[in-house]
Amino acid sequence: AARAFSSSAPSVSLNDLAPAPGSTKPRKRVGRGIGSGTGKTAGRGHKGTRARQGGSVRVGFEGGQTPVYKALPKVGFKSKHTKLDPLNVGDVELWLAMGRLEPAADQLLTLRDLADCGLVSRKTKGVKLLGGDAKYLTQPIHLEVSRASASAIAAVEAAGGTVTCAHYNRLALRALMKPDKFLGPLPRRARPPPRLMRYYVDGERRGEYSPHVQLRNRRLGLQKRGRQAATALGEG
Repeated sequence: AARAFSSSAPSVSLNDLAPAPGSTKPRKRVGRGIGSGTGKTAGRGHKGTRARQGGSVRVGFEGGQTPVYKALPKVGFKSKHTKLDPLNVGDVELWLAMGRLEPAADQLLTLRDLADCGLVSRKTKGVKLLGGDAKYLTQPIHLEVSRASASAIAAVEAAGGTVTCAHYNRLALRALMKPDKFLGPLPRRARPPPRLMRYYVDGERRGEYSPHVQLRNRRLGLQKRGRQAATALGEG
């Protein structure tokens, strides 16, 4: 049956190809006599800016009067603060249970590790760890995120893991996510700006510059995977 169908089907060649009926229409030719309806002035009218070749006005120009985008008041604003991607500890436990995230006992999971397994986007500008579905987290895990809530920290540490909040600017984040883009040694990671330094030196928030957090990580021997950008304190 298939052979009969193929033999009865018409052959197709390049000279037979044509657009679908009604999908295209001929170009409108103007200036071809008054009988065509678009002769003489070719639909541009008599004189004026738009009747001239190349004559036009910019979008929003209203002839000199106050345009509407200036007459109406401004509404809202654009926040200058970096928007962090939320990540619940319940999602981390789900990835661990499915085997999509298999960290070593002494491995400190960074944003790159979370992006490689699909927990966060590769275009992320930072991750905030939240305590959603914290009751399901049972496996110990060591996480390095941009920020973390108190409930998330309590849930991770109750399961035997740790949380470290680290600051990454644009250059440091690029070096972390795409180290192959850099030739030679990776750039040193900059310190947080003064307005954020108070957060990252706070031990209760598990800031990376807190002496308590630094001693804890050294005691546990936590290591990051692959090439990592050096911190402002010279730690690689």
